[in-house]
Amino acid sequence: MLIEIRELTKVYQVGSEGVRALDGVSVDVDRGEYLAIMGPSGSGKSTLMNLIGCLDTPTSGTYKLNDREVSQLDDDELARIRNREIGFVFQTFNLLARTSALENVEVPLIYGGTPRHERHRRALDVLQMVGLGDRTHHQPNELSGGQRQRVAVARALVNRPSILLADEPTGNLDSRTGEEIMALFDQLNREGNTIVLVTHEEFIADHARRIVRLFDGHIVEDKLRER
Repeated sequence: MLIEIRELTKVYQVGSEGVRALDGVSVDVDRGEYLAIMGPSGSGKSTLMNLIGCLDTPTSGTYKLNDREVSQLDDDELARIRNREIGFVFQTFNLLARTSALENVEVPLIYGGTPRHERHRRALDVLQMVGLGDRTHHQPNELSGGQRQRVAVARALVNRPSILLADEPTGNLDSRTGEEIMALFDQLNREGNTIVLVTHEEFIADHARRIVRLFDGHIVEDKLRER
């Protein structure tokens, strides 16, 4: 089992009141799964994504990633987990503006202390994988929205993470380009990558093989889709 979550709760303090964003959520994710997390605004899906991505820590409950309990790790240990185990793809791409596609993809490897020649080779490999082998020296403003998101996907993959975690990855793209990005995710999953996708769009979630729906901090549905 890649992810084991048990009775995960997150309470945010707002003034004198505690807001329970997640309330006793339990879910497992196997290696190679393609999972979509859905729910309306305020359902807890972004909170769950932040906890899975080690961007936040729970108020109570347990979260094991690769058999390691991460819910109680300190900030430095969480940063190492994020760098080595989790590849992030965000709606807004989050690319460095005056930096080439190749250099953007190399960023996680720099943080991980990978030697320069190895960084360069691995970044080239993943850019080829996402279809941008001819755009390695282009800066973000020289790329289309779809190409920028492909650079972001390549950056997410370059450390060979356990999970590809995508937050509304087509939110800033037109429908045709969004479908191209989702086709890329489909391909990556067929090649064995574990993908956890957070979205409010049904047609995006339809690409996943399993859908978990949240409402008011609870899982209200967890089902496999018929293929």
